[in-house]
This record gives sequence, structure tokens and C-alpha cells, in this order.
Amino acid sequence: MSSEGLFDMLLVSKPIFKNREYLRPSYTPEELPHRGEQIHQLARILVAPLRGETPSNLFIYGKTGTGKTASVKHVVKELKRVSDHAPRMVEPVYLNCEVVNTQYRILATLANTFLDKLRERYGREYVNSLGFPESVPMTGWPTDEVYRCFFRALDHDPQLAVIVLDEIDRLVLKSGDEVLYNLTRMNSDLIKAKVSIVGISNDLNFMNYLDPRVRSSLSEEEIVFPPYNALQLKDILEKRAEMSYVDGVLGDGVISLCAAHAAREHGDARRALDLLRIAGELAEREGVEMATVTHVRRAFEKMEKDKMVEVVRTLPSQSKLVLFSVVLLTERNSRKIVTGDVYAVYRALCRQSGLDVLTQRRVSDLISELDMLGIINAQIISKGRYGRTKEITLSIPPIQARAAVQEEHPIDSIESLQLPRQLTLV
Repeated sequence: MSSEGLFDMLLVSKPIFKNREYLRPSYTPEELPHRGEQIHQLARILVAPLRGETPSNLFIYGKTGTGKTASVKHVVKELKRVSDHAPRMVEPVYLNCEVVNTQYRILATLANTFLDKLRERYGREYVNSLGFPESVPMTGWPTDEVYRCFFRALDHDPQLAVIVLDEIDRLVLKSGDEVLYNLTRMNSDLIKAKVSIVGISNDLNFMNYLDPRVRSSLSEEEIVFPPYNALQLKDILEKRAEMSYVDGVLGDGVISLCAAHAAREHGDARRALDLLRIAGELAEREGVEMATVTHVRRAFEKMEKDKMVEVVRTLPSQSKLVLFSVVLLTERNSRKIVTGDVYAVYRALCRQSGLDVLTQRRVSDLISELDMLGIINAQIISKGRYGRTKEITLSIPPIQARAAVQEEHPIDSIESLQLPRQLTLV
């Protein structure tokens, strides 16, 4: 088959999208529908520097896709725009703690950010004459030295640093809350500059992880972002669809169905936008000129599969091995899988992977957790005087579970394991 003109043929077909980037989570719209109240709350708190005052630290929480990050970025951008005539310069810094997730990396990033700002204002030669380094490396220095560099660079000028820590729970769960303690206490030592922390979290129980001293400092002000309802999601999708799709390519009910699916998923606007985009992409790949509710349903199935693979990928190692035991038994076994079979394969996997072997009772608990996540189905059955056991089936295709688990545990087949003789695999 000749590949000549392969892309020419695709490019001349009638397009569905004007610009699909407007449907991606990375796009922040100029207007945020149905978040006016939360945006005004943010503005009332962050207006303080425009009056020469230091704003309170602020904690924002709500489920994924409720507009937290977009609202904060919008307000902080406006704050920066109108701050030219404020008594202090306002310097917002946005950090995603899923990426910058240790105390060292947070402080090093902040130090480098404010060193760059100093060089913009005064020139490289002047900044170097003050004894500052060219940059702070992302590893290798003592943490207190990194902190001192950030502190000096920040306090050189009368300015307010608004430090936005998105996914702040990821930082605390990985590295503890020491960096939050240091940042929330800086104002008592700073002379010219001031700091305001804005923490954003999807975890409604996040505050329970913090030391009481950090909790009281961080949550001086709190804003809750409620989930969107189906009508609000429909309104958001209609606005984005107008920007993203060619007129007339969305069939009847497409937007309503996307909104209804996302409303059931805790009002997640990000999920609704992904669903609308993927439905269009499926139609585009088919070479049809209209996306229909059938494409939405197929997009939903695809996203559910992708989401489950991500859940499997983030499981702890022991849970992965329990799941992999079920996968191997499913691939090799025609009879019903019970807890004892899973435990025998699990023990062999632990020996091969060099991990500690948990008790059968604990493995039974892990099976129950996998059942709650919807990855497997574990039904308790009675065996009369022999007690009870769990009859286990996979709820996702074995190939998907295997691909996600094998990133950490590359085991080819059940035949490669040393199993007890009593485990006969039919």
C-alpha cells in the first residue's frame, strides 16, 4: 500500500474541530461561569496588598474539576495586573506540588524564581555582587542554605510574594509539613517583604494531616468550591463547544449527555470537557462529519478504562501483587478463583520480588479493598463446615491490569513461579 498522500487525504477531509485546545484542562478561560461567588471571596482576601496590608494565608478545597486552580490563577493574574500602583510589588508564584513535591525542591524553585526577578530589576552583575549564586541546584545543598538564599532574595525589595501551592496534599503526604511551617512563619522574620500562602487541595480531610501549629497558620481563611450541577456543566460545555467545534457538528443531546455523565461523577468539569473532546476525536477518526451521543457513550467507556488503569498504576506494591495474582490465575485458570489460590500465587510473587509476605488475613483485607475500588469482584461464599471463602473475578480486562502492574513487577507467566504442589491449575 502506497503511503503517498496519506496526510493530504486526512487534511482535506471536513474538520470537526476549530481548536480542540479550548477543551483541555490546561486552558484557563477569561470568564469562569458559576464561580463568581468564589472569585469574589478570593478577591476580597487578596485585595489587602493593594492597600499596603498583608493578606491572610488562604486554604481552598473542593473535589477535582470544580474550578479551584482556574479561579485562583484568574484572580492572581488580575492582582498582578493592577498592582503597579500598590505600596508593595505583588509577585505571584504558582507551584504544582505533584511535580515540585519535596521541601528542598519547593525552596529551590522559590529561590531561583526570586533571583531571576532580582536580575530583571537590577541586572546580573549587581545581583552577583551581593554574593548570590547563579542559581540554586535542584539537589545537593543543605536545605537551610537554600532557605537562606530564598529569604535574602525575597527580602531585598518591599514586595508581597503570593505563593500558590496546588495539590498541596501531595507535598505533605510525601515530605511532611515542615516546609509549610517555615513558609507560614516567615513574615515574623522578613523586614521589607511579606509572604502569603494559598494552598489548594482536592482532599477534604487534608487539614487532619497537619501539625496544629501549621493548621492554624494555613487556614486563616478557607474557601470551599462545591461541585457543578448538570445545568451548570451544560452551560460551561456550550461555551467551550462554541469555541472548539465547527458549527453544526455536534448532534442532538451530545452536550447534555456529557454534562449528565460528569454530574454523576461529583460535578467534575474537567471530566465533562475531556468527554466532549474525546467524543469529537472518535468521530474524527471515523471520518464522519458529526459527533453523536453514540460517540459520547464510547468516549465514556474509554475514559472509564483509562481511569481504572491509572487506579491500578497508583496502588501500593502489596496490593499490586495481590491483583497480579488474580490476573495470573485468570489467564491460566478455567475454574473459579478463591482466596487460597490467590494467597499461594501472592506468596510466590513476594519471594520473586523480594517483598515481605503478608498474612492471609491481611491479603483478604487487600482483596476487599480492590473489590471496593471496582477492580475485582469478590463474593463471599459458604463452604459449610469448611468455613467461608471469597470467589474472585476480575472486573477489568486482564491485559489492562497486567500492563499497569508490570511496570513495577515484570513477571511473564504463572509457570515461572514456584508454587505449592496442592495448587493445581487447570
